[in-house]
Amino acid sequence: MSTLERTWDGLRAHPLAVDALLALGVLVCMVAGSFVDPHGETGPTWSAHTPAALSLTLMVLSAGALVLRRRNPMAVLAATAALSLVELVTADPRAPVAMSAVVALYTVASTTDRPTTWRVGLLTMTVLTGAAMHAGPLPWYAQENLGLFAWTGMAAAAGDAVRSRRAFVHAIRERAERAERTREEEARRRVAEERLRIARDLHDVVAHHIALVNVQAGVAAHVMDKRPDQAREALAHVREASRSALNELRATVGLLRQSGDPEAPTEPAPGLARLEDLADTFRHAGLPVEVARADHGAALPAAVDLAAYRVIQEALTNVQKHAGHEAKAEVSVVRVGQNMEITVLDDGTGEDAAPDDGHGRHGLLGMRERVTALGGALTAGPRYGGGFRVHAMLPVRNQVTTAAGESA
Repeated sequence: MSTLERTWDGLRAHPLAVDALLALGVLVCMVAGSFVDPHGETGPTWSAHTPAALSLTLMVLSAGALVLRRRNPMAVLAATAALSLVELVTADPRAPVAMSAVVALYTVASTTDRPTTWRVGLLTMTVLTGAAMHAGPLPWYAQENLGLFAWTGMAAAAGDAVRSRRAFVHAIRERAERAERTREEEARRRVAEERLRIARDLHDVVAHHIALVNVQAGVAAHVMDKRPDQAREALAHVREASRSALNELRATVGLLRQSGDPEAPTEPAPGLARLEDLADTFRHAGLPVEVARADHGAALPAAVDLAAYRVIQEALTNVQKHAGHEAKAEVSVVRVGQNMEITVLDDGTGEDAAPDDGHGRHGLLGMRERVTALGGALTAGPRYGGGFRVHAMLPVRNQVTTAAGESA
């Protein structure tokens, strides 16, 4: 911080001392001005006459009143204007006592609103100039009278300009602070949304693979004694499912790492390109899955692709857990205009548990939140004649437009 800045900060911290210095400066100027003869042969000149005792008293009193100009501007203006009136009416030659009224009028204009400035400014100019013209010892057209009118008008205008500038700077500062708060709130909102997205991914990954591990472990335990080859095959599927779960968990949790942490996995997020692999994991677990696709192999935005994959994964996991041992599942992926339609059907009896109990309730809620976050819609419920249906519509056009707009 420079010396000038430190000095300015110190002055702002002691406004009363600043006003005292200002009052002293005004007093010096008034006393010096009282020695000037405005009617010299070649213009205003220094004269040798001494100000009258009344004039000196009025100058000291009016300058002293300026010390309190910040605390009560109106009262100070009234006091200095009254003292100036006395000087204008009685003194000949005059002393520039009205200088203190000019400073007081500036203070009022800089601390009040514009209508008040107009009213007070016009009243002060009218009273002081009128008194000087009609009750003073000089002719009404004397240059001192016209100068008084000009100085009071300029004081009111200057004070109003300073007040307007302060208000403008304050508005800009407030707008900047509000924008900063808005950016912070937006950042917090984005963090919360990202945490929710990661939580959904963790839920989908864990639920899917744990369900497969549970089924395959049950199969292995059931056939361990009679069919050891089948038990070994089931245990191999358990191992593969657990390895896949660990890999996906590592990739998902890697999103939480900071820039200084070890490098996160670079494996891309799963999408519809891995739909057959997903279906195979359920087929190995004993759930017949048929997949029908009519999406023409169109490229999807990453968020839509991941959401479609997770919806199918969660829906098939619910079928595996709740639809019964004889259930079959059908998955269809269809491009309908600017939307991607995902449908998962099963013909199960629901003998194990209802899909909206326990895990299924949270799974359906997570699917709905994931789809809604992308501007889509999801419905889920029992089918007529038995089974369960999950249907999701994911908009593709809005996502592509948004991505293009952000990249631009």
